[in-house]
Amino acid sequence: MTEPHPFITQALGLAAQALFLSNPNPRVGCVIARGDGMVLGQGFTQQAGGPHAEVVALRDAAARGNDVRGATAYVTLEPCAHQGRTGPCCDALIQAGIGRVVASMADPNPLVGGQGFARLRAAGVQVEVGPGAAEARELNIGFFSRMVRGTPWVRMKAAASLDGVTALANGASQWITSPAARADGHAWRARACAVLTGIGTVLEDDPLLNVREVATPRQPHLVVVDSRLQTPPGARLLDVPGRQVLVYAAHENPARAQALRARGAIVIQLPNTHGKVDLAALLRDLGARGVNELHLEAGHQLNGSFLREGLVDELLLYQAPLLLGAGAHGLASWGPLQALAEGVGMEFQDVQQVGPDLRIIARVKGRADF
Repeated sequence: MTEPHPFITQALGLAAQALFLSNPNPRVGCVIARGDGMVLGQGFTQQAGGPHAEVVALRDAAARGNDVRGATAYVTLEPCAHQGRTGPCCDALIQAGIGRVVASMADPNPLVGGQGFARLRAAGVQVEVGPGAAEARELNIGFFSRMVRGTPWVRMKAAASLDGVTALANGASQWITSPAARADGHAWRARACAVLTGIGTVLEDDPLLNVREVATPRQPHLVVVDSRLQTPPGARLLDVPGRQVLVYAAHENPARAQALRARGAIVIQLPNTHGKVDLAALLRDLGARGVNELHLEAGHQLNGSFLREGLVDELLLYQAPLLLGAGAHGLASWGPLQALAEGVGMEFQDVQQVGPDLRIIARVKGRADF
C-alpha cells in the first residue's frame, strides 16, 4: 500500500465530508497546494449536478485570491474526462494552469477510465497515481461496485442480543439496542443511496425508514420488496418528502399499482420463476438507477433470502449486552445447512463499542475483490 501524502490525507478527510451528500457521484476531495506547502484551495464533491471536488477547490483558491498556476492538485480520484451534468474536471485543471496532479486512483467509470489522466499528461501536466488508493476505494466501495459489477454494495444491518435474538416470541423488538446504536445506524442509512426493506416490515411496523437521528442534506431512496403488491397507499413510508420510493413486485395488481403511483411511488414488476421478486434482477435494476450502496434493513425472511442467494456483501451488526433466550427470530432465516463449510464465510472489518452496544462490521469473504 502506498503511504498517503499529507495533502492526500487531507483530501481524504474532505472526501469524507461528502459521505451523505454526493450520491450517486463518488465521494472525492481535492487540495491544491504550492511547492512550499501553502494550501491555495480545497473542496469536496457537492450534490449531484453540483461541482466536483476539483472545481470546488479551484473556486476556493480564486475566492482567496490565490494563483494556482504551477501548483499541485491532490485529489482522491481521477479527474473526470466526460461531460455529464458538469464539465470535465481534467479540463478545468488544465485551463487553470495546474502543473501536477497527485491522484489516489483511476476512476472505474468506463466514461473516464484513464482518459482524465491521459488528457492531463497530453497537456503537459505531471501525473502521479497511488497515494491513498485503499482509503479512497473504501470510501467509495459502492461506486466501485456499481461501476465494475453493475450492482450496488449490499450492506445488511441488524440489531440483536448477544445470543442472536432480534425479536421476542411475542414480536417485541423495540428497542434491543441503545439510542447511541440507533443513531449510529441512522448514519449508515444516511450514507446509502437507498434503504431496502420487505413488505413484512411495512405491514407489521408501518415504518418511515428515513434518516432522523443524524443531520443529512438528502434522504436515501426507499426500496420495498413486495411480491404481491400489498403496500398500503396510506403507508407512512410514502409520506417522506424528497425521496424516491421504489416498490418491486412479482404479481400484477393494477388497482394497487395505480394507487401507489398516485402517491408518487415507482412500481416495478420483476418476478422470478417462483412467483417472488427476482432479487438479483432487482440489484441490477438499482445499479442501472445509480444506486451505489444499498442498506438492507429488513426482517429475518428477506435477510435470509439475500444470504441464500449470495447477494450480501457486508454485515452491519449491533449487539446489545443482553441475553434473551428463546426468541422468535434470529437475524436471518435460511438453511438448515448440512455442513459447517456451507456457511457464509466472513472477515471482520471493524469492531467498536457504540454506547453500551457492540458494532461489528463483517465482510463476506471475496466480495470486495472486483
